[in-house]
Amino acid sequence: MAVFQYQATDLSGKVKKGTEIAESPQQLAEILRARDLFVTRSEIVQEREQTVRYKFKTAKLSIFCRQLSAMLYSGINLVRALHILMTQEENKKAKEVLRDLYEELQRGRSFTESLEMKEGVFPELFIGMMAAGESSGNLDMIVDRVADHYAKENKLKNVVKKALTYPIILGILMVVIVLALFTFILPMFISMYPEGDELPGMAGQMMAISDFIIDYWYIIGLVVLVVVLVIRALFRVAAFRLGWDKLIIIMPKIGKLVRVIYTARFGRTMANLFASGMQMVECIEKSVGTLNNRYLLYLFDDVLNDIKRGEPLSQAIEKINIFDGMFVSTIYIGEESGRLDEILSKSADFYDEEADTALQKLTTMIEPVMIIIMGVLVALVLATIFPLMYGSFENVA
Repeated sequence: MAVFQYQATDLSGKVKKGTEIAESPQQLAEILRARDLFVTRSEIVQEREQTVRYKFKTAKLSIFCRQLSAMLYSGINLVRALHILMTQEENKKAKEVLRDLYEELQRGRSFTESLEMKEGVFPELFIGMMAAGESSGNLDMIVDRVADHYAKENKLKNVVKKALTYPIILGILMVVIVLALFTFILPMFISMYPEGDELPGMAGQMMAISDFIIDYWYIIGLVVLVVVLVIRALFRVAAFRLGWDKLIIIMPKIGKLVRVIYTARFGRTMANLFASGMQMVECIEKSVGTLNNRYLLYLFDDVLNDIKRGEPLSQAIEKINIFDGMFVSTIYIGEESGRLDEILSKSADFYDEEADTALQKLTTMIEPVMIIIMGVLVALVLATIFPLMYGSFENVA
């Protein structure tokens, strides 16, 4: 893409000047010809990147779809609706994305083609839903469904963040307290003890730890950095990532929580995609893709093969033994009644509440464990400090 500065004449021979974004001089001529303008001179004044480095997050997508849906339902056409959203957008990068979409639509491209050109900006699920909406002629209804989908997705993410915030803060606080005890408080009390005397109790061992932290803090920092880099590298290895994704599903307590969250996300995505008119196989592929779990992708290869052979979704999913029996029964009822999308949507709402409850239970389990660990560490330091204080008082006496 490039910004062209052009000079053109209209049908009456009047000279017009301006700028326009196009891929080539030929495309520029086509764009202007559609406006009854004929290029006499043009030159590139600025090269322009095809894709803006910006990604619409879940909350942003929900608001965008809600506003777009409201305007489409009120009778405003898509081009005009995008122009309104573009002019009202405050984020500069998001505004540039919307401007590009608006300009591509003016050039005659479809909404789906325009979205696909913005690689990495919009989720594949969003683009797939828009494609289904355009092909079915129900774009306004599909956009409204997508708005609901991302609103609930954002709510679930906020619940997870809220549940993990306190344990994370507590963990950081625990690390800070331990470092303060070993690097400031413990050396201060050790200095009160007479030099050359043997340190009582655990003071010798604790002081050795304290000296190591103070003298070799850079080694500890380097080790932590290496561990983080190694872990990141391991997650890029397909076999390790597959094993990890399997582990978080089968782990006691945590695995059950993760499966509940996956059930809610899978059910809602399936409901929206199926209602938009997509084929069952494509619905499943996109729904599983949103879970970001390679082990589930591996398992669903068999599910997709079974469905291609004509097996019902409920039977195919039951074989992988990931979702609980109630969810499988819900899918069966939806298939039998012909209301799969509606039943899956209601089932997703139920599992959202279950996930919220499970997260709260998990948090209540984590908090006391971390407090106990912190208490044990503080108790060890105090058990070291008190004998030092007693010994220093004896020497003063």
